[in-house]
Amino acid sequence: MHLKLPEGEFGAFLFDCDGTIADSMPLHFEAWNAALANWGASLPLDLFYAWAGIPLVRTVELLNEKFGHAIPPAEVPAIKERKYYELLPKLKPIPSVLEHVHAQYGKIPFAVVSGSPRESVMKTLECLGLSEFFPVIVGAEDYAQGKPHPEPFLLAARLLGVSPARCLVFEDADLGIESARAAGMHWVRVPVASTSG
Repeated sequence: MHLKLPEGEFGAFLFDCDGTIADSMPLHFEAWNAALANWGASLPLDLFYAWAGIPLVRTVELLNEKFGHAIPPAEVPAIKERKYYELLPKLKPIPSVLEHVHAQYGKIPFAVVSGSPRESVMKTLECLGLSEFFPVIVGAEDYAQGKPHPEPFLLAARLLGVSPARCLVFEDADLGIESARAAGMHWVRVPVASTSG
């Protein structure tokens, strides 16, 4: 499937990682539920997609608020990420996004802007053989306010030295698109690739 971009000349492409560059959402879903099982809890699929882009600790806090759990937010992310790394051999890229990465590489700068920890993003890109394409990576630890706040995308634009109005954001999640819009950037929605591993 071909991904149609908005009209215009762009000075930079900013990519979300999970569900945008990488068809990693099913793997993250599996990893979340493996981690939460330690506390007899789970993350429903609809909330998993609705909360896509929210940093890990905040996701646990939201689960506690919604379901009355007492899961320790600081403990779950490390367990969840470890499980995700175990699943990485199953990872595939999203072809429609990869097409644009290859077409524009070397012509304009790229950045990855993710709600996942930087290490997780780097491992994902390494697994797909794409590390060298993305000199700038903005991970969950690089900003104070995550998506849908504009800060993550504005930080990436600043690091690339490109004005927000000249950036095109590739995103699969509603919160990410809200973030791009709030940052004054153009955006293209990447259709959800799959819901099963």
